[in-house]
Amino acid sequence: MTGWLDGRRALVVGAGSGIGRAVVDVFLAEGAQVAVLERDANKSAALADTLPQVPVTVGDATSRAANEEVVATAVHAFGGLDVLVSCVGIFDYYRSIEDLDADLLDTAFDEMFSANVKSLLHSVKAALPALKESGGAAVVLTESTSGYYPGRGGVLYLASKFAVRGLVTALAHDLAPEVRVNGVAPGGTLNTDLRGLPSLGLADRSLGDTPNRAAEMAARVPLQAALSAEDMAWSYVFLASQRSRGITGTAVHPDGGAGVSAAKKRS
Repeated sequence: MTGWLDGRRALVVGAGSGIGRAVVDVFLAEGAQVAVLERDANKSAALADTLPQVPVTVGDATSRAANEEVVATAVHAFGGLDVLVSCVGIFDYYRSIEDLDADLLDTAFDEMFSANVKSLLHSVKAALPALKESGGAAVVLTESTSGYYPGRGGVLYLASKFAVRGLVTALAHDLAPEVRVNGVAPGGTLNTDLRGLPSLGLADRSLGDTPNRAAEMAARVPLQAALSAEDMAWSYVFLASQRSRGITGTAVHPDGGAGVSAAKKRS
């Protein structure tokens, strides 16, 4: 693939590590101009040092102000905006309703849905005027295989990712024909820095640090592949490019064939 995103002006939200960082790298390789929003100051500094051509805004994607600031930065730097990608997410480490303390439910719910759902709404809302002026804009939101098959996260995480599926459907309907909206639903990803809910004492736990993760990931999907963040990022390239100009309201599933595995279990 070369030049799939030539001339495209993109904003990647949640770009400091994992899939978000891989999306930045492959977008640049495919010819896009890229700006980013990242909450973590250290990850932001690393991005700015490594990729000086990328405008980096430090801020919380769950806030209106941070999203409006980064959109203004991108539009000022590039003269407009054609693509919005959100890779913001937080995890609950498979916490079932039976194991979720009732005293923590309100706070945990707010944390999960603020990061995994509200942040996407703020990003789309802030970017929408610039996207509508693009003449061929694309929004790509990060869903999850967890939103399609049970057992890939806890009750709050699965519920939040079902909500993202709903956002893709609603936004694709509401924003057509000016803006296409699709999702990428990754399966397990190597070397992700996906963190857990602070209210559950999981803020310092990173999914990428799970022992024997590559072998476990490969064993649970039909393709027997432990997929990297870069493997996931190519789906974002396709959906952000004009090669997918006839596609909206759907999702790409780079998950090693999780759906085939689920079908086998049902049969």
